[in-house]
Amino acid sequence: MKKIVSLIALISLCALAAGAQEKVSHRFLKSGCGSGSVAIVGKDGAIEWEFKIADETSDAWLLPGGNIIFAYKHGVREVKPDQSVVWEFKAPADAEIHSCQPLPGDLFLIGEAHNDGTGYLYEMNRAGEKKKTVTIKSTGGAHSQYRQVRKTPQGTYLVAYQRGGGVAKEFDGDGKLLRTFTGGRFVAIRLPDGNTLIACGDEHRVIEVDPQDKIVWEVNQNDIPGNTLGFAAGLQRLPNGNTVICNWSGHGGKKDQPQVFEITRDKKVAWEVRDPKLNMISSINILDVPCDPEKAISSR
Repeated sequence: MKKIVSLIALISLCALAAGAQEKVSHRFLKSGCGSGSVAIVGKDGAIEWEFKIADETSDAWLLPGGNIIFAYKHGVREVKPDQSVVWEFKAPADAEIHSCQPLPGDLFLIGEAHNDGTGYLYEMNRAGEKKKTVTIKSTGGAHSQYRQVRKTPQGTYLVAYQRGGGVAKEFDGDGKLLRTFTGGRFVAIRLPDGNTLIACGDEHRVIEVDPQDKIVWEVNQNDIPGNTLGFAAGLQRLPNGNTVICNWSGHGGKKDQPQVFEITRDKKVAWEVRDPKLNMISSINILDVPCDPEKAISSR
């Protein structure tokens, strides 16, 4: 009897070990500056769908109906799987667009930065009607302003600035400044618990800040052995608590580092992307976790 019990225990331990060693893989949508395309990549690393484009594509989403929407520096475009264009919004000659976010009510949040330092956040429908416009001021030309802009469940806007010290700011629905964070540059995301997750670009770090402005978690350049963090770009917090970080290799970054990696709360690598054919990645949307973009304004 003791031998049988021991055998069952051994089998159980082996099963647990096998489960723990099971390789994590994800299906994802990628884009970015220097990416060369917006693409859906399967769990096996094969490109399932690709829209070739030379422009910077700093934000992209797979919509529930199967269409893909992306910002491409000179505008925003929604395309079908057959690559036909559903609708498009083009930026004025003195402006750039690096952000788009699906919102409830079949609207999209679009961030438009102008050379005079003025920024506009539009909540827009497919007919190009601006249902809401929020004006925010910055410094520097259009390219030196913000990248991804996110609307929070509280109805505020999180804007991460490239210049001016690299900060993230939170504005109310009228464009009034509510809060300035200690880091920024690419994206700030409001998490379900009220904390804010921020990619700090050339500061080579990601921080999580609580409502009292205390940093409660952070990842720095050399915190992860073998994975040097370059320009910290797009982020996604997964339902299991892991964080996916786009490790953009521009601005003198190391090309031999993973383009993307997923880490646990204690900074262990759970998954990474090292694939030269995908080029540089600064925006990612993990597709094999529950994520309705119209409801996920707090998770990406």
